[in-house]
This record gives sequence, structure tokens and C-alpha cells, in this order.
Amino acid sequence: MKRFLSLALILMLVITAAAEKKQKKPESQTQAKQEVAPPSPPGEAEPKPYDKVVTPDFKTQAGLFRVHTSKGKVLFEIPNGELDRDLLLVVRLAKSTAERSPFSLLGVRNLIVRWEKRDNRVLLKAISFANIADPNDPVSKAIEAINTPSIMMSFPVEALAADGSPVIEATKLFTSDVNEIPVKTAVRGTDLDPSRSFLEKVRAFPININVEATQTFKPKPEPLPPGFPPQYAELIPPSPSPTAVIFYSFVKLPEKPMMGRLGDERVGYLTHEHTNYSRPEHEAVTRKFIARWRLEKKDPGASKSEPVKPIIFYVDPETPSKWVPYIKAGIEAWQPAFEEAGFIKGIVAKEAPSPAEDPDWSAEDARYSVINWFPSTIVNAHGPHISDPRSGEVLEADVVVYHNLQQLLNDWYWTQAGAADPRCKSLPLPDELIGKTLLFVITHEVGHALGLPHNFKASSLYPIEKIRDKEWVKKNSHVPSIMDYSRFNYVAQPEDGIDPDDLIPKIGPYDTFSIKWGYSPIPGAKTPDEEKPALDEMCKVQETTPWLRYSTAGSNMTDPGDETEAVGDIDAVTATGFGIKNLRRVMDMLPGAVLKPGENYEKLDHMYGVILSQLGLELGHVANIVGGYDSEPKVGPDPGVRFSPLSLERQQAAVKFLNENIFKTPAWLFPTEVLRKIEPSSGQARLLNLQKGVLSDLLSQGRDSRLQEHQAILGDKAYTIALLLADLRDGIFTELKSAAGIKIDPYRRNLQRSYVDILGGRLSAFAAPPALPFGLPVAAMSLTTDDSRGAIRAELKALRTQLTAKATLAADKTTKNHLEDLRDQISQILEPRPAAQTPGPVN
Repeated sequence: MKRFLSLALILMLVITAAAEKKQKKPESQTQAKQEVAPPSPPGEAEPKPYDKVVTPDFKTQAGLFRVHTSKGKVLFEIPNGELDRDLLLVVRLAKSTAERSPFSLLGVRNLIVRWEKRDNRVLLKAISFANIADPNDPVSKAIEAINTPSIMMSFPVEALAADGSPVIEATKLFTSDVNEIPVKTAVRGTDLDPSRSFLEKVRAFPININVEATQTFKPKPEPLPPGFPPQYAELIPPSPSPTAVIFYSFVKLPEKPMMGRLGDERVGYLTHEHTNYSRPEHEAVTRKFIARWRLEKKDPGASKSEPVKPIIFYVDPETPSKWVPYIKAGIEAWQPAFEEAGFIKGIVAKEAPSPAEDPDWSAEDARYSVINWFPSTIVNAHGPHISDPRSGEVLEADVVVYHNLQQLLNDWYWTQAGAADPRCKSLPLPDELIGKTLLFVITHEVGHALGLPHNFKASSLYPIEKIRDKEWVKKNSHVPSIMDYSRFNYVAQPEDGIDPDDLIPKIGPYDTFSIKWGYSPIPGAKTPDEEKPALDEMCKVQETTPWLRYSTAGSNMTDPGDETEAVGDIDAVTATGFGIKNLRRVMDMLPGAVLKPGENYEKLDHMYGVILSQLGLELGHVANIVGGYDSEPKVGPDPGVRFSPLSLERQQAAVKFLNENIFKTPAWLFPTEVLRKIEPSSGQARLLNLQKGVLSDLLSQGRDSRLQEHQAILGDKAYTIALLLADLRDGIFTELKSAAGIKIDPYRRNLQRSYVDILGGRLSAFAAPPALPFGLPVAAMSLTTDDSRGAIRAELKALRTQLTAKATLAADKTTKNHLEDLRDQISQILEPRPAAQTPGPVN
């Protein structure tokens, strides 16, 4: 409200001043208002002679501007032509303490900056384009007022070059805290220690200046463990000081911004937002422009043409040579999609030139986009890019691949697709197969660099039968978007005869559609608004072809078809049923695939854990059906709703599946040949961990709140909290249906105790419902008070009655003790009694 009033006041003053200026006649055409520059601040030193500052000790590099380095100091000689110009400052973590930041090259912040000379000082200012207006619109003056740049740092002019360019010492920018660059937040530290912070490397290139600096921060105090006596806090070892190598890059922005393309929530793109105060709408309009590369046809009149400048990705020269062909193929896998957008060879892969071929080539140069290979035990890859926030134009991208990604691909593929691929009889998998899985990851990460976000909805848009159809998957992949987290085809069965290479995701029809939508030139369109009718027309194909759809905006994780690590979650019950069949097959394959003469059982233990983890993921897809909604992207007056509660029958079928496949003890999870080799236990803890995960998910407050919403929408046709609890009790306490001789094994006793514990925990949470965070969207809120309290109390009472009646029918003492203990536990939950007071010592 204050901001609105301030803006309104500024607007009124600007318009009033403009009107007065228009009415007032100048006293004389020859008289001009004399503006007197303010005096320099007292004590501000005059620049020294150039050769007294840039001494022979300094090493000089020419680039965007000249940089001089010597003994941990860096001087920037900023050409007058680069003053008052917009630059993009990119700040990333290049290296850091492993436990504090698990990924290299994580972004700290990107912001537009400008160097401005003011008397004998140079100011580094942070520029915002969040609020914009037409320069010819009177409101633009008010926008200037609310966009006043923040002065990040001020530098004395040490000297002036022969052409008048200022020379400043910029060292402190990289060795001190800067509010606008939250490095300490990224490394979870507090104050920067200048005595342990210093420059590492400075490089100058034609369009960018790169600086690497080591920065060390004081550690944040670690919180005391629950119940730890505060008076003994000094006994806890202090945390190590977080030290990180921070990468800074000043990148020159295009003189003329590319025309932006407006985003559409029906097609997934990363975006940049601007609030435009010169729009004709009667409100301040925030508009999103997609991130995309500048592609222009050599022959604008041709339906397909080579681009003036293609998107080029170089392969890091430090990449193991055996993976280079797969990485290049992963990059160029996008070429057919760009052909649909009208560009022949719109994206090209190249190997980095050798020093002999190009001694000046560097992966750090912002002119080059690189697939970087990092020697790291991290099992991941990611694809950040740098884009012009004024227009969304992607300027450069660096895909990062960590060496140990190979292990993750080996684990995933063997567990998910091993049953259908004869190459998986032994581990590790052959290089050719790992190469093809690496190709898939590269294609996915390059997709991010092209501007595409994840499309988790894609995995639920093909019918199950298509995912098992060898002709379909060869042409269309088993998932319509490689930008989903749908890994390898665990739904396919060995008898389906699918080509093993087609068990790996590839560019799908949605990917081609999204590139065509984002990159196709729109003939005759001179503004983003003029492009909209053609782009809207392109989206109409989604109405009849579901697998060209993107995740529905605003679904807030309520759609069980919009989730990660899934295949075929259009019907998660059927898909997970097929997945479990394959997991049972790979469990049988496990000893033969892993055990090698003379080796210990670490690999066996690891792969056994991978199988259990995969089972947990697939069961989670089934659990998410409960309280879920089908969603479909729509805009404007499109008929129908976007969100539809799932039917009672579909939700009950999901709970029935979980009762049969995880709450009923799955004996196949505990093969003696495996479990007895890796641990001296019966597997109870591993199973209970899986079961508690599914139960906690099913009985979460957010899910209960959605079930209540279903009842408000569907009435008697809704699946309610009471029905969910009754169905769970039916599966978890099946033994109580017996008329006599009730015997409950240890696995089931663990599960039954956990069920009661979780319900008791839910009741205790009602004592003090948490406050909702300020500003949380209504659609994301769970009801703080809902029907679950009454339903849970009723469920516990009914279960207590059942336990009381059946305890006398127990076939053994252990079962009888268990049933009576559960009964007493429920009574304590429902009618809590204060704990007995222990008498204190007598003085």
C-alpha cells in the first residue's frame, strides 16, 4: 500500500510539473539554466599519474576493458565508451566446502550493473528493469524515481589513461562483503574474513571480464541437538569456516536487446518478468518473457534456413575421450526440433580447439557455451545459462557434468530397465550403454540451456499400452518430453520386445512442439503483442493431442500425474504393478550381476538399497492418487475446468494396491542369498522405513485437507478421510478378521504400531495448529482445522474396540501383549493421563 501511494504521489508530481512547464513561457530564448556541478567531497584525492599507478609490476590484459594484476591486486581500466553501459554481472560458486554446497557453479546472483564516473570516483550501480515504461510516456519519469539504482560500491579514480579512461583498484569488490551479492548466504556463513580472502585469477576477454576469488567466512553457530543441555554447548565442536572460490563475470549486453517473446503457461519456458506501466490495461501489468537464444535465418524468406549464427556448444577438452561422441550426439539431438522451427542445424556441437589450434580459446570466455566435465564424487548434472533480463535472450550456457554421474546412470538403468535388457546380466554396465544414458542426460541439460524447464506432467500423458508398444516408443519415446524426470522405461516387460535403446528417453513430441513454439519466427510481427495470435493458434493442437501439454499452472503438487521419477503415471497403479514385476526380476538377478570373486559385499549392499529406493519411489506415485486432482492447462474461455477431483473408485483402488504390495509383508524383498550376506538382520528396519514413508504420506494433513475439499465438491461421491482410514485399517490389521488363533508376525507388529503412532502424532499436532506464512497463495494452503481430527479419533476408538475384543483370541503370548499394548496406547492418546511425578530428593 505504501509503495502504491508513493508511486501515485510521484505520478501526480511529475504530471503537475509537466503541465506547469508547458504553460510557463521561457524568459528568453537565449538564456539557459546554468547547472553547477556539486563540489567534490572533502578530502577526495586527485588521480595520480598513470605510470605511478600502473607500474611495471603489473601484468596487463586487454579485453572488454584493460585489467592490470600484481601481487593480489587488480586494477580495472574502464574505457569511457564502456561507462554508463549495461553489463550483466554473474556470480557463482566455483568451489566450496563439500558439506556446505554440494554443487559446483551454483548461481549466487545475476544482476545488471553499470559503471558510472562521478568526479574522481567510479560507482558500481545495480540496475533494475523490473519496472518499465515507454520513454515517451510521462509515467517514465516516475519509473526512474522508483528504479533508482543501488550503489553497490564506490572506487576512487587512481589514475586516468591517456584517453581519459579511469583506472580503479577493484580488489575490494572481490574480497569484502557486498550486500547485493549474497555469497555468505550461499555458503551458510556470517562475516567475511578479509585476512583469509584473496584473488585467485583474473581473465579479460572481448565481451567479458572474469575474476575468481577465494573468500572465507565465519561459520554460523550450529543449533544444539534436541534436548542437549545449553550449559554444555561449548562441548560441541565448532563448525569449520566456510571457504569458497567465487566466480565473477562481467558480461557485455547486446547494444540492441532482442525482441522478447511473451510467455504462455501452456508451454514451459524459463522467464524474466517486467511490470510495464505504459500498457493500455487499467492496472500495472506484469509480463513474462521467455528465455531463448537469438536465432535469425540467413534466408528470411525460406521455410527452413541455416541461422546467421547457430547455437554452438563446445565439449570440454578435459572430458574423457570415450564420452565425447555421446556428448556431441546429445547436443545435436535437438537439431530436428529446430528444423521444425525453421532452422537447419540450429544447434551444433564442436570439440574445443587445442591450444595449437586456438591459443586464446577458453571455456571461461562468455562467447563460448561449454559442456564442462567435473572430477567429482557428486552424482548429478545441471545446465545453467546466462540471459539478458531485458529481453530473455540467452547469451551463454555451461552444462556441468560430474564424473560420478556414471554411477547414478549405472544404478538407475540396471534397476529400472535391467529386466528388459540382456546387457544387464553383469555390473558394471558396458561403456556403450552408459554412453547412451549419458547422451540422454546431456540432451536434458541442454534443454534447460535452451530455456526449457521441467515438464513433470509429460510422464502421465501416454496411455499405458503405448509405453509397452515397441513401434510407438521407437518413434515417440516412452515419455513425450525429455524435460520430465522420467528416467528409464520400468513399465516395459521383457516379453514386449522393445529395442533396449528405446528404453532410454529421447526427444519427444512435446519437446519438438515447445522448440517450434519458442523459436519459430513469426512473419510480419514487429512487437511481442503482434506475435501472440500466431502463438496462441499453435497451442490449439494441445486440445486434441494431450501429450503436447505442459504442467498445469497452479496445481501446487496436487496432480498425481505431475511428479518426478515416474513412467506411466497416467495410471500409477498399473504402472507400478509392472514396475514391481521388474523389480522382482532384478532382485533375482542381483547376486549374479554383482558378486565377483575376492570382492566384499559393499556393491551388493548398495544395489540392494537402490532396488528398495526405486520401490519407494513407485509406491509414492500410487499414494499421490489419494486426494489428487486431474489437471489440464486451459486459458480464457476454454470450456471445462482445469482441476477435477479424482474419483472415489480410483483412490480406493490405490489404497488397495498399497495394502497388497507394501503393507502386506512383501517377502520377495528379503532373499536370503542377499540379505544374509550384507547384514545380520531380518530386514524389519528396511521394510518399516518404506512402510512409514508411505503411511506418513497418506496421512499427512495436506492430503486430509484435499480429501475434505473433495467432499465439498463431490458430496457423497467423494473419497473421505473416514473411508481412507477404514481402508487402511482393513489392510494393516487384516489379522483381526480371524475368528480365533490370531497370530501377528514381527513385520506386521512394527507396521501396526507405526500406524497408531502416526495417528497419535496427528492428534497432538492439533493442540497448536501452525500459523500460515504471510502471503502464502490460498491454493497452496492446507486447512489448519479440518475433519481429520474427528475422523482420526473415531478411527482410534473403533480400532480400540476391535483390539479389546480380539486380544483374548491371540494364539501366542507375544501377539496378546502386542494387542493389549496397542489398546492401552490408543487410550493414552485419546484420554492422556499426566505422567507420574518422581519424588524429589529429601533435604
